[in-house]
Amino acid sequence: MVARINASKSLRNALHYNENKVRQSAATLIHSKNFAKDTDQLNINDKLGTLQRLAAMNERTKVNSVHISLNFDPSEKLDDNTLQRIAESYMQKIGFGEQPYLVYKHEDASHPHIHIVTTNIKRNGKRIALHNIGKNQSEKARKQIENDFNLIRADSKQRQQVYSIKPVNAEKLLYGKSAASGTKRAISNVLDVVLPKYKYTSLPELNAVLRQYNITADQGSKESRIYKAGGLVYRVLNEKGEKVGVPIPASHIYNKPTLKSLEKNFQKNQVARRPHMQRVRNSVDYVLATKGRITLSELQNHLQKDHIALVIRQNAQGIIYGLTYVDHKTQSVFNGSDLGKQYSANQLQERIKQSPFIRQITPQITPKNNTPTNKETALPDSLKGAIDLAFEVEKETSPLAEFDERKKKKRKRLFH
Repeated sequence: MVARINASKSLRNALHYNENKVRQSAATLIHSKNFAKDTDQLNINDKLGTLQRLAAMNERTKVNSVHISLNFDPSEKLDDNTLQRIAESYMQKIGFGEQPYLVYKHEDASHPHIHIVTTNIKRNGKRIALHNIGKNQSEKARKQIENDFNLIRADSKQRQQVYSIKPVNAEKLLYGKSAASGTKRAISNVLDVVLPKYKYTSLPELNAVLRQYNITADQGSKESRIYKAGGLVYRVLNEKGEKVGVPIPASHIYNKPTLKSLEKNFQKNQVARRPHMQRVRNSVDYVLATKGRITLSELQNHLQKDHIALVIRQNAQGIIYGLTYVDHKTQSVFNGSDLGKQYSANQLQERIKQSPFIRQITPQITPKNNTPTNKETALPDSLKGAIDLAFEVEKETSPLAEFDERKKKKRKRLFH
């Protein structure tokens, strides 16, 4: 089981997201807890009104909406009764057992999952702290529930990927029964995973990730009404990378991934992605050092083996003007120039041109007692140096490391 917790400022958006799924026959309300009426008697006013009345008891707390998804292995067939019991157990264990909450079973993905909508404001007006709730209470609850209900355990890779999303199929959406709702649902599924997980610092960097799932965030042309108003729409891309189908405004998606909202992520991610720069540099340097003169396309293939996507940006004439590196392992995104000049489009192409040709070293069969020899000589010193450089780890720059360094220097002065 994989649990995801999304806290926000809008109970209305979280509730309407799930209610819209119900109207589209993509979800069902299977359970509710601590409401004045039975589940099948609740209308939209009962649901939203109960949650909003609690939230109003603490006006100082702005983040008062809690939207949880519990995701299960695709092979697990769980009936509604079991899902209800799992939801109750989970909410009790994370400290929300006495809160009013709604449980929706969604059927719009390849794996079974439920969504839970609630508030963190209690009946006495006090708030339930959300800081590190995913890392602490939720993680303990997940492990206990996996044991109690004999669920397939989610290893660290599964928890990181949250049952990996697939690229959007534009053709299916365009010719489906409800193109608009299908497009919105497909885009939302991708954004739910990409936006909170990946560390991007600009719209082009975010699009470098989204394009791998056949989606793009579009501001329109500089003369367009959308651009001038600071708006943003999300589009589906076909296999040629062309925008097709119905554009979905950011404001129409439940968690409101507007440009203003994304800009907050841009600032936060500047620092968050920094420790992962060297891994990308190392991978590029190692490939160039060991593979020699290769094409950019070949470099893409080699980096892909290390879970790094190299996104090449070129104009209509085929001239390459930019490179973006998407590290899926650390979920970090970098423009080439952010890593250093030698990783930018122009400099990297020059480095490739200057790389020597390297032929494969094939062992020569020799008599039993003789020392084996190779047809080709070993790598030249320059290449060995490049490989060593590729594996060089950045110095730690934490205050503790700097303190240790000063202590070492002080000891040296004392003994001289």
